[in-house]
Order: sequence, then C-alpha cells, then structure tokens
Amino acid sequence: MGLLSLLRKLRPNPDKEARILLLGLDNAGKTTILKQLASEDITTVTPTAGFNIKSVSADGFKLNVWDIGGQWKIRPYWKNYFANTDVLIYVIDCTDRTRLTEAGSELFEMLMDNRLKQIPLLVFANKQDLPSAMTASEVAEALGLVRLEDRTWEIKACTAVDGSGLKEGMDWVCKNMKK
Repeated sequence: MGLLSLLRKLRPNPDKEARILLLGLDNAGKTTILKQLASEDITTVTPTAGFNIKSVSADGFKLNVWDIGGQWKIRPYWKNYFANTDVLIYVIDCTDRTRLTEAGSELFEMLMDNRLKQIPLLVFANKQDLPSAMTASEVAEALGLVRLEDRTWEIKACTAVDGSGLKEGMDWVCKNMKK
C-alpha cells in the first residue's frame, strides 16, 4: 500500500494539511524512507545537505514530509522546522551502536522544545535487514523511551531499502496525528 492509500485514512477535512518532520542522525535512512513513502526510486540516495520536502495530495488531504539532513553541522538548524509539526518521525540506524547515545541525546534535546510538546513521536528502528541490527525493543530500552511522559510515542522496526515496517509506522502516524 502506498502513501496515497495511507493519506485517505486521515481526518476527512479537505483543508487539512499534515506536517511530518523526519529527523535522525546522518546515514540513518531518512531520505530512503521518504523516497519509499513517495514510491520513488531509491538507487540514487545521497546524503541530504539541507532538506527534502515531499508533498502529496489525495482526496482533499495534503501531507508535507520534511526530511532534514542529519550531519552534525545541520542539526542546530533542526529547531527552525519545529513549528506547526503534527508528527515527529525520528529514524535510528540500528547497526550503529557507537552513535546510539548521540542519537538519543539529540532526540531528547529536541523533545524538550516547547514547540514539540504533545507532538506524537514515531521512532523508526531502521536497517533491520542487517545481521548486526539491534531490535526495536533494544533501541527503545537503550534510548530510554519509557521515560517519555505526557507524550504519545511508538517505535517500529523497519527496513527502508525494501519498505518493510513503513506501512505499519505510517498507519500509527495517521491514527495519532496531533488534533
């Protein structure tokens, strides 16, 4: 099922635009996820130097997905995109154990921003196809996601290169969109 099908599940308000912020460290798989959701070719994915936006309209719905680069030089600019976010999707490279602490620190620092209070959080535990990948529950425990109080959140295992797990994650996004 493509992104258009998922959009049809959103609230039936023809004027409603949903703003999805897609963040994570560099090489986590954000752009590959975005391209998969847009049913685009993923063979030519390169590091994002700034941001990518994909807007899709269907049956009166418009979903704007903002994919912001994750290199350390770009991260200070993430906060410029927080306003009016309906759902935050944070992508973790489950094979990169050495940077898991860094990924968690970036996530929790972001979540302290008032503009992201009460915004639902989906964590994609990406690269599950690789033998060294941590499971979604291992990532949740290592990041301390259970400490998130007063926030709707979910972690979903996924493999961006083949799209597995993305539908389940986007189903959750559609059901938990900020009202």
